Amino acid sequence: MMKMCELLEMEHLDKGKEIAIGNRDKKSIFFLKKGAVKILNSTHNTTKYVVKKGNIFGELSLYDEQAAAMEKAITLEESIICYIQSDMMEELMEKHKSLKNGVFKVYGLRIKKLERRLEDLLYKDSKTRIADFIYAYVKEFGEDKLDRIEAKNLLSHKDIANLTNTSRQTVNNVLSTLRKEKRIDYNTREIAIFKPMLEE
Repeated sequence: MMKMCELLEMEHLDKGKEIAIGNRDKKSIFFLKKGAVKILNSTHNTTKYVVKKGNIFGELSLYDEQAAAMEKAITLEESIICYIQSDMMEELMEKHKSLKNGVFKVYGLRIKKLERRLEDLLYKDSKTRIADFIYAYVKEFGEDKLDRIEAKNLLSHKDIANLTNTSRQTVNNVLSTLRKEKRIDYNTREIAIFKPMLEE
């Protein structure tokens, strides 16, 4: 059987490039080999979630083509993507149960994140939602330093507002407050949480 890597097309993309997900000639599943991308609802141009290297996106085309057609991806930094047509991916998933389980796991985790966001909307105020999002983002995308965990500052305040169901102004205010309280630090390149915040 042909190795999976031989089935994949590969593209090198600069920061800020749009990757058509739902509007391609052939529906595809994408593997992010390098970089980070944000997935947007193309109708409302709102950020839905962020994908880091080593993960897949576009898997919605396996389950719901109509919903997949409403998604697009934009690179947050220089990235390398590999992609495979959905029908070919489905064939591979039928032959390799571990691959099928992996894709289901990714899809399930996305649903769990969505459920958590809905719960947060019901039970947490905007400051808590933003602080919790920053904490989770830095923990997922960051690197351990001496007294802090530091991640690339890839998201705009508008992105964070979309992801926390708040306004850009609220995000500005909360981030400024968290920095004054010495809970986080950020500039145009990095965002960090101090380790004492992790112990709270």
